[in-house]
Amino acid sequence: MLKTSYLLSNKDEVIILLSKRGFDANNMVNEIIALDKKRKSIQVQYEETLAEINSISKTIGELFQSGEVSKTKPLKDKSSDLKKLSKDLASGLEDYKAKINSYLLQIPNIPHKDVPAGNDEIDNKIIYESKLDFDKNLTEPHWDLAKKYDIIDFELGTKITGSGFPVYKGMGAKLQRALISFFLDYNTDAGYEEVQIPHLVNENSAYGTGQLPDKEGQMYVVSSENLYLIPTAEVPITNIFRDVIISESDLPIMRTGYSPCFRREAGSYGSDVRGLNRLHQFDKVEIVKIEHPKESYHSLQKMKNHIEGIIKKLDLPYRIVTLCGGDLGFTSALTYDFEIFSPAQEKWLEVSSVSNFETFQSNRLKIRYRDNKGNIDLVHTLNGSALALPRVLAAILENNQSHDGINVPKVLQKYTGFSIIK
Repeated sequence: MLKTSYLLSNKDEVIILLSKRGFDANNMVNEIIALDKKRKSIQVQYEETLAEINSISKTIGELFQSGEVSKTKPLKDKSSDLKKLSKDLASGLEDYKAKINSYLLQIPNIPHKDVPAGNDEIDNKIIYESKLDFDKNLTEPHWDLAKKYDIIDFELGTKITGSGFPVYKGMGAKLQRALISFFLDYNTDAGYEEVQIPHLVNENSAYGTGQLPDKEGQMYVVSSENLYLIPTAEVPITNIFRDVIISESDLPIMRTGYSPCFRREAGSYGSDVRGLNRLHQFDKVEIVKIEHPKESYHSLQKMKNHIEGIIKKLDLPYRIVTLCGGDLGFTSALTYDFEIFSPAQEKWLEVSSVSNFETFQSNRLKIRYRDNKGNIDLVHTLNGSALALPRVLAAILENNQSHDGINVPKVLQKYTGFSIIK
């Protein structure tokens, strides 16, 4: 969430930068400015009222001490009226703060200067792309390979729950578990501390990282408990530090965690949602950094390099793109997407996003740091998928198929205990 003070001081810049997203902030920003002007007026009146109450209280005390008790009656009456007024003013202040907050929650993060202009994924900027080298005679889609080798059962998942909930079987389940273990080990070796987190979060947690109200329709809700199934481990991991003041010397804080992820909205229809392309439940390993503002973009590059290293270890064709303004997530200031090529579908599949949210999340979550002079300020938060499993698994099946079976990437063989699925 943007800070009101920043918005007020940089009105024109905010409106121009948000237009890069295709977001017209003009009316909202002007409304916030008008509301904040009224809030400040009430704040002044409220503080003056409290000061007058204190002054009268002091005078009453002096009159009691001097024995002039009879003179205190009108002062007490006036104090009573002022206390009622202060209560009304305090209520008015909260109303204006709530109105301002309701607008702020609807405004996305300001794009970084490196975010390219554009409306959708077509305008994303490719910054690296592997050369494609695969046998055009071996391009069975992963959903056929999964059935052929009996490693993923989509129909069984539909029977148990519904579409978008596959069942992994035998070597498929073991390959899935191998990927999770490899990702976690790679992350912890790089200094990320592993955490096991709840798979449900409360409303405050979902608001804090920006899932609410922006993605409310995409989240599964346990209505009786007012809890949400997590769409990503980013939500509970980042919320570990909600309302925490961190010592500057402890930055950066690096965490990684595995979780199933739940998303109601599975996207478009047809080939885009076939097989593992888009699911309602899927597994993902996440990395999160709590960082000093001056270091966050250096950290973003390190996280990008880290995720690239994972994909290289899997020996899969990939590309990296910088998301344009129109494709940028609500909470992000700058995002790099990683995509792996699907030979059967002849398209790139997104397997990771690594993003810098700057203070957008930390302002909502009140995650701050204290420097060695005692000054307190907001941290920057960053996160990345390292990695999302379904499309990685799909790419492994499609890019490693042979006449003898599916060859398992060497880096995973110590986890699976086998080198080929047949």
